[in-house]
Amino acid sequence: MRKLFPSHPRFGRAVATARQKLPDTKAIAQRLGPGLITGAADDDPSGIATYSQAGSTFRFGLVWTLLLTTPLMIGIQMLSARIGWVTREGLAANMAKICPRWLTMSLVVLLVVANTINIAADIGAMAEAARLLMGGRTTLYILLFGALCVLGQVVLSYERSVRILKWLTLALFAYFAVVMVIQVPYKRAFMESMQPWRFLPEHVSLRDYASMVVAVLGTTISPYLFFWQASQEVEDSHRRPETVALHDNEAYAQEHLYRIKQDTWIGMLFSNAIALCIVLATAVTLNLNGVTQIQTAAEAAEALRPVAGEFAFAVFALGLIGTGLLAVPVLAGSAAYAVSEVFGWRAGLSHGFHEARGFYAIIIAATGVGTLLSIFEVNPIQALIWSALVNGVISVPIMAVMMWVGQSAQLMGAFTISLSHRILGWFATGLMAVAVLVMFMST
Repeated sequence: MRKLFPSHPRFGRAVATARQKLPDTKAIAQRLGPGLITGAADDDPSGIATYSQAGSTFRFGLVWTLLLTTPLMIGIQMLSARIGWVTREGLAANMAKICPRWLTMSLVVLLVVANTINIAADIGAMAEAARLLMGGRTTLYILLFGALCVLGQVVLSYERSVRILKWLTLALFAYFAVVMVIQVPYKRAFMESMQPWRFLPEHVSLRDYASMVVAVLGTTISPYLFFWQASQEVEDSHRRPETVALHDNEAYAQEHLYRIKQDTWIGMLFSNAIALCIVLATAVTLNLNGVTQIQTAAEAAEALRPVAGEFAFAVFALGLIGTGLLAVPVLAGSAAYAVSEVFGWRAGLSHGFHEARGFYAIIIAATGVGTLLSIFEVNPIQALIWSALVNGVISVPIMAVMMWVGQSAQLMGAFTISLSHRILGWFATGLMAVAVLVMFMST
């Protein structure tokens, strides 16, 4: 691969400094960051519950939805990352520039509510998985996981937090392992996915099927992911002030945008590959063995035990805990970034607690309230439904505003999105709008 920076006399010293700071292009793993973490966080326990329901109830009839959402996820997440890097501000800050303040505030409040409910569902799922593995009281595990998620963000430095989150993405390989130990009829899975109307189980209505399609779309394309990835690009830029002089340099900009593209592609492909493994695993081990009613991810893990064996059960449950520890900080962090940007507070995990008290107060509050909701045994299915409803309400306007920002020469300068990216982004926005309408009609 060519060198990152050719000779630029004007930027000589800044280029040399940036070279030392930027990752080695030959070490792809070091280039991955916000995109990989965002993609992995998408497969949180509540997402795993949705994919498990899809596989156990509809067998292979929803595999096509994962193929459909992959390019849409890539397009939207690339846009959010691009906005963060180009403007050096998060999504909420950019929304405030082109939307009425009441609209921006309303969307941010709804984001915080949805994320808090999602945190409750995720912490409860982690605690139940730990109880299945080790026994004991669920309440103690809820408190333990809630405390770990708060301390991990408040106490650890930004570098350590990102490093731990990147390592936690390895937990998702557990679902590859589950698929490896079972016999998947791939030809049958392909045929049923391409012609789902011919192979729907008798106990499934078309309305139920449409509802699950909407659930999968809402699970894979979630607003908190937009805010997180954009803010992480901003955070990364602020940590390297020496690159400010290079921001408008074409060679540097093209190389960095390529890094964003590579990171996002790998992260989103990884995310949907894991989702596919979960659907296949539950379809084979549960649906084909007569188990069609799975309400939570923990129930899916427990149901695997008598069919797929102790190994598959343990791997599924451990993966559930690992993904929860990854997703909860992303949920709380994205809410904190959004609120801080709207009120003009100092924000970022690279700042200490005393430097960004408002930012960390939102993290603590969202995680704490989510933990309390789990302790009071909020119905996990109701929590997921409410979270999906709120996410559905805010996803469409947020995606529309993102497209507006991405096309704005005033905000993006020379880095406005291409025509093909605009077509893909508006298609994703329109599809989500249709999905939201179907969701309200079927709820």
